[in-house]
Amino acid sequence: MAPHAQEPLPDTGVDLIRHDGTVYGDWRDDFHRDGCAIVKNVITPERAEYYKKKQIEWLQSFGRGFDPNDESTWTQEHLPVSFKGGMYFAYSSTHEKFVWEARTEPKVLETFSKLWETDELLCSFDGMNITLPRQKDLTWSPWPHCDQSPERKGMQCVQGLLNYQPNGDNDGGLILMKGSSKLFDAFFREQQEQDDHEDKPPESENFKDLFIFKEKDVKWFEDRGCKLEKVNLEPGDLVLWDSRTMHYACFPQGERIRHVQYICMTPAKFANKKDLELKAEMFKTWQGTTHWPHCNIRKQGPPMRDGEIDPQNRTEPLEKPEVTDRILQLAAVKAY
Repeated sequence: MAPHAQEPLPDTGVDLIRHDGTVYGDWRDDFHRDGCAIVKNVITPERAEYYKKKQIEWLQSFGRGFDPNDESTWTQEHLPVSFKGGMYFAYSSTHEKFVWEARTEPKVLETFSKLWETDELLCSFDGMNITLPRQKDLTWSPWPHCDQSPERKGMQCVQGLLNYQPNGDNDGGLILMKGSSKLFDAFFREQQEQDDHEDKPPESENFKDLFIFKEKDVKWFEDRGCKLEKVNLEPGDLVLWDSRTMHYACFPQGERIRHVQYICMTPAKFANKKDLELKAEMFKTWQGTTHWPHCNIRKQGPPMRDGEIDPQNRTEPLEKPEVTDRILQLAAVKAY
């Protein structure tokens, strides 16, 4: 980060990470060049296996008959309610003990601290992804999008996911449009009409930091040198991307279940007093947030099944985290 007299402020049109061209000799070089990076071996394969096991146990805890070894149970009837066939944000799942364990893995914290050059971070109360290949009752379509509002200019947020399962060409995973973050402002100077995708949230939800691209928009970026790439990962790898980056998840075509935890962290100094108070309250009531740790703090609705609130909805985690001072700081409950 280049030295500067005044700290950058959110939503003022400037990048919140200012890169002066320094070559680091690590994943940060990829991030500043492409808007995304893979950080290898952030946790051990053994830890990744532990988190996979905990995710499966969480699915089974609803008692709906899901069996990872019996594909006849790989249906919505046997699973809690998810988004896009495997993204779980409800049921207070974002505060399960194993989820907070993942967020506070030493090298996860170290990675975000190195990126932002501070240990004083906030963490999103983000979801997990457990996507089953060959789920017969699932209609799935690509939805290239970015998780930053066109109204926000500059680099404002960095998203991440911690991968638990070997992830190759035929496995479910992340697809990124490399380099698209640097063209974000130019694209939205020309056009801002969002795709009317089946997964687009209702206008009434005012889901601020989301823009779903049309097919012609994908070509717009490709014509300017960007490239959609499937990110292949090993257990324990962490992927980071600038929230302006076009991305989406691809559905698994192989044999493996996808196992991922979404983790995003930004400096606490970027949050205003109101958002800090709301975030702290949401932690105390076990509610999830968007990908954004320091702003766009908004309450999530309950899971809906067949048009009604799922009677199995939970208002607290199945296994509550061991609340430490570090967790309270990341959750905006305890000030730095």
